[in-house]
Formats: sequence, C-alpha cells, structure tokens
Amino acid sequence: MTISNPVLTGFYADPSMIRVGDTYYIANSTFEWWPGVTLHQSKDLANWQPVASPLNSITKLDMKGNPSSGGIWAPDLSYADGLFWLIYTDVKVVNGAFKDCTNYLITAPSIEGPWSDPYRLDGVGFDASLFHDDDGRKYLVQQTWDYREWHHPFNGITLTELNTETMKLMPETARRIWAGTAVKVTEGPHIYKKDGYYYLFAAEGGTMWEHQESVARSRTLDADSFEVMPNNPFIGNYVTPESYLQKQGHGALVDTPSGEWYYASLTGRPLHDATEPVHGTRGWCPLGRETSIQKVEWDEDGWPYVVGGPAGQRYVPEPVDAIATEPEQHNIEDDFTSTELEIGWNTLRVPFDETMGTVGDGALTLYGQGSLCNLFELSLVARRWRAFQFTATTCVEFNPSTYMQMAGLTNYYADMFWSWAYISWDEERQTRVIDVAQNDRNVYTTFLRENAVAIPEDVTKVWLRSKTDGITYRYEYSFDGEDWQPLGPALDSRKLSDEYVQQTYGGFFTGAFVGMAAVDLAGYRTPARFTEFSYIEDAAE
Repeated sequence: MTISNPVLTGFYADPSMIRVGDTYYIANSTFEWWPGVTLHQSKDLANWQPVASPLNSITKLDMKGNPSSGGIWAPDLSYADGLFWLIYTDVKVVNGAFKDCTNYLITAPSIEGPWSDPYRLDGVGFDASLFHDDDGRKYLVQQTWDYREWHHPFNGITLTELNTETMKLMPETARRIWAGTAVKVTEGPHIYKKDGYYYLFAAEGGTMWEHQESVARSRTLDADSFEVMPNNPFIGNYVTPESYLQKQGHGALVDTPSGEWYYASLTGRPLHDATEPVHGTRGWCPLGRETSIQKVEWDEDGWPYVVGGPAGQRYVPEPVDAIATEPEQHNIEDDFTSTELEIGWNTLRVPFDETMGTVGDGALTLYGQGSLCNLFELSLVARRWRAFQFTATTCVEFNPSTYMQMAGLTNYYADMFWSWAYISWDEERQTRVIDVAQNDRNVYTTFLRENAVAIPEDVTKVWLRSKTDGITYRYEYSFDGEDWQPLGPALDSRKLSDEYVQQTYGGFFTGAFVGMAAVDLAGYRTPARFTEFSYIEDAAE
C-alpha cells in the first residue's frame, strides 16, 4: 500500500499534522476563505476525510474587509491534557512593511468540538505554534515580524511561555531561540522533543520555488541556543526543477503507533506551457499549495532525513500499522436539499447567512450584493479546484432589470483575479443576455459585449458550465442542460495562480476556486436561484 502525493489536492497549504491514538489529523490554512481552518482525519495517512471547521462563528473569526491572502495563516493543531489545542493567526495587512496580525488560541475536548471562545495571545508574528513540554509548561513558538526597513522583516523564531491558568502569554519570557539560516524568510516553526533534544523545524526561502524546510536542535530552550542541521534542507525542491512535487517545506512531523516517522509538507504541482523552460519559468500552480506526506528516518547522529532524499517522493509507503480509511470524494452533485451548506463549500471572509442568501428545498438562492472585487459584502459560494481537468456545472434562474445586476458561474482566485460567465440585462436590446468577463489585476474585460447571447423570453433556466483542461479553461451555456454551446474565448488558468499574482501583489497564497455568485450594484438585492451544481474531475487525470 502506498501514499500517493499530494494527499490533499487543491489549496491545502501549511499542514499541521498530529496523531491522537490511531487517528491522524491535519489542519490547513484558509486565508480569507470561510470557514477558517480546514480539518481532515485519517488512520492510514493516504486517505483523508474532512472534519467540520472549528472556526464557525464570527466570535471566533471576523475577517470582513480583510485583504486577499490575509486572514488565517498557518494554523497549529496539537493535543495535550485531554484537549485539542488550535493556534491560528488572523492577518489584516499583507502589502508593504507591516503585517498586522493577531494570534488566537481555542481548545476542545474532541476534534468535532465544542471549541472554546478564542483567547487573544499576541501580534509578534504569524505562523505561531504551541509546544507542550514534558514538564507541563507550554510555549508559543512563532515567526517574528520586523517592520523596520533597514532590517530583514523575518527576524527569527521567538518563544514565549503561556500561562495556562490565565491563558495569557508572559511577555517577560519572550526570547529569540533561532535566527534562521542564510536562506532567510524563516517562518512556520514547530518544536518536537526526542532523545533529550528540542528539534526545531522551520520553513525558509519564501513560498515559491526556493521554499524549503530547515532543522535545528538544542538541549535547552534558551535564547539563540539552536545548532543548525549540517545537511539542510530537510526537504525542498529548489535544485530539482523537474520533480513532480515542488515547493515542499512548511509542515509538521508525526510518529506512528509502531514508531515510524512521517512529515506532512505543503507542495505545489506546476503546469508548464509548451513554450516555457522548466528550469526557468518553473511553471504555474492554479491548484495552489497542496499537502504531501513523506517518510522520515533518523541518522546515527540523531538528525532527521526524508527517505529518498530532500526532493521527496510522489509515492511513499504507508505505515505498517495503517488502518484503511475511505478516500474523500471530490466529485459532487449538489441539489441543495439540505438547509446548510455541506463541508467543501466556502464563502469569502464571513459565513453564509441570510444576508448572503438561503439554501434548502432544492435551491441555493443568492441575493445580489457587491462586485466580485468587494471585500465587505459579497454573495459568492465556491469550491476548491481539486484537479487540473474538471467540469463544473450549475443551473440558474435569474431575472435582472438592469446591467448592474449579474449572476453566474465564476472561477476565482482573489478580488483582483477572476472570471465568470453570467446573466445580465442588455438595455439596448431589452433582453436578458449571457456574457463572459475577466478581472485581471483589476483590468476588467467583457468579451462578448454587443454579441452577448440573448436569452429567449420563455427560458426560465440557464445552465452554465466551466471546462478546465490544464493551462486553459472555457465557459459554455445551455438552455436545456443537454445542448451546449461555447461561450467566449479560452482563458488562461495561469492567471489564477500564486505565481501570476505575486508579480504585482503581496498576497499570493491561496488557489483557484469555482462557484456561484450574484451581484446587484443597484442595491436591490435581486435574487439568483441556483438549483444544482456539479463538480466532476476527468477520470483520465
């Protein structure tokens, strides 16, 4: 039996993995997407089932107005004293010298909850984790952000003791325990204790192709006491541009009940244009940063290493004590009979509520709010791209009375980077029409314009679908759900990737989504009724 990487496909970055008994859990970053923090569980490390998010109310997370790629950065899941502990960061600024953020802590007796109200900890830096020492003391370990323009912004790893009676940090105990290596951009720290050593695992090199994981260790938790592993990086793909997995780093270590070791890492799988050099451009990852798992062993000097080398492997042996787990089903057909959105659906910054719409009785009704550029009021419900080749289909009933009212199917990365096929109103022809538009770095382009497809007056339902085939995707429409017609040009999926966004914007950490949206710039909250949605991956992939 083998683990086939990545184990969590699509945008599942910054994995924090733990084991409790015979069950493994992974928590991932969600950034501006709601609900905050995704959870999965497994008993074999190969197949993972989703668990309801712990951040399910505004009291635990309020991201209204957060910039794209702000919000939840690198959560940390741990287990001690009969409780699950979750540290998460809410980042409010992503561009420029400052990274205003707040770190929070919540606990629960079970992975399903109930989770406590959050304890506010600090804002020293992001990517915080909680280390439970064997003497009962607990420490927050975090990246340290330095806004001063004459300093490097990543100022090493800070450790601060947590008072578990008050659930407050003791700032007088704060000290920098490791400055990082010359690779720089030291973040994502986790501490593990083994054979009398404190092992510090930390990501370095940034989130793109230079990304890696470095290791250091110390006999104490004193300031600047950690020595660097001589054969770093522990994992990384900077020197292996042709590897199937790229960007590996930023993750978490776990042992199995039988004493084996595994490491969960973020990774990326780049697409390549035929005209681009693999060793130069390196490619584009519209699926975002995913999660892989590698086998780990320890050398005679007590340092960890990835089996097969620091580039990692696509296929990895399962643990000898693995218990078979059912795989997660990516393909879905939702007819919206449930009165709650199922796990896998996401909104932006705030939870789905009556302001945004309603669900149940065979329809998802979205009330038109702001444009898809809006950071405060937006009616959008979407799912991650989980594969390079898939078809997403929806059926919508929508009766606009002005061009300011729109509803349809969107492929979305962030407020400045998205496209959609949508229904609106053509005041010249006095008819409903279907058009395609793209927002590319906030340059908005409508493709059909006066040639937008007119919808016959007797048509009440319009089917829209998106067919994604690697480097390109395109939209189609139908008036009966069977006879499909092309709609607009082929679009470039690279424009929905971290690699494209990072060229002009400081937040480039998520991935592509596909879903339904309704807009009413006139302010009348015109409803759009979506009666079905399907996401089907190409079986050949």
